[in-house]
Amino acid sequence: MIFRRYDNIEAYKTTVLETLLENEIQNNLLLSLITGSTAQHATDWLLVTINDNTGGILLTALCVKPFDLLLYETGNICNNDAVELLARELRRIGYHPPGVMAGADLARRFAETSVGAGKSRLHMTMSAMRLDKLESHEKAPGNARALQNRDMTFAPYWEQAFSEDCRSHVFTIPENIERLKTRLGKDNHFIWENGQPVSQAVYGRDTPNGAVINGVYTPPRFRGKGYATSVVAALTDELLKRGKSYCCLIADSDNPVSCGIYRKLGYYEVCKLEDIRFDI
Repeated sequence: MIFRRYDNIEAYKTTVLETLLENEIQNNLLLSLITGSTAQHATDWLLVTINDNTGGILLTALCVKPFDLLLYETGNICNNDAVELLARELRRIGYHPPGVMAGADLARRFAETSVGAGKSRLHMTMSAMRLDKLESHEKAPGNARALQNRDMTFAPYWEQAFSEDCRSHVFTIPENIERLKTRLGKDNHFIWENGQPVSQAVYGRDTPNGAVINGVYTPPRFRGKGYATSVVAALTDELLKRGKSYCCLIADSDNPVSCGIYRKLGYYEVCKLEDIRFDI
């Protein structure tokens, strides 16, 4: 087997794209990183494949610090030798990812191999979900609209609260304001309004054939009224009308309320992912 590190994002994309597309939903974050606009900033990314002796890809790895190492075993076929080679080579070059995100079994195997037993912790188990056709549903009072400049009075705080709820990287309020400004006029951030803003959902990223929805958030005082269901449905419907073959989202597997909302609309689980953090 061969450890191959790339210093050119285009060469890496050309090499791994077909492999990742075999499981497009599972690899939605990997795919969006290598095909999206952020790829132009890939100078300090870790881009690696583990290949067999004929050049076939056994394991694909990408890390953008401070975020987790993303992994995919080709065809989800277990290959402990490839995992061990990756862990060994990363130690050799002094590269220490803060954690790993991958299919549940692969994430655990890499964590044990990379940092050893007792030196990692499960941060979150997630369900990668897909929708091909929106199911009929009861619409909550109000309507969806796109993000507007006047929403900057509350939207940065909703973004922060969403990140805290999801236990993901929390941006500062000024950082959130700058991120939100890039969404203005693009119809990719929907607000559900019923006399006042009550919920949101965001068209977060693309895969080659689909769209990923994230940033679903309802302030606690507005929960239980169907607002999240309605705003996700409105955004899903809009994305399908724009020609996307499907929509997908990543849900907290331990949150039956959010998972139930998505299933009600026609989303179904494709696979489980685990986010494991390293205590190093």
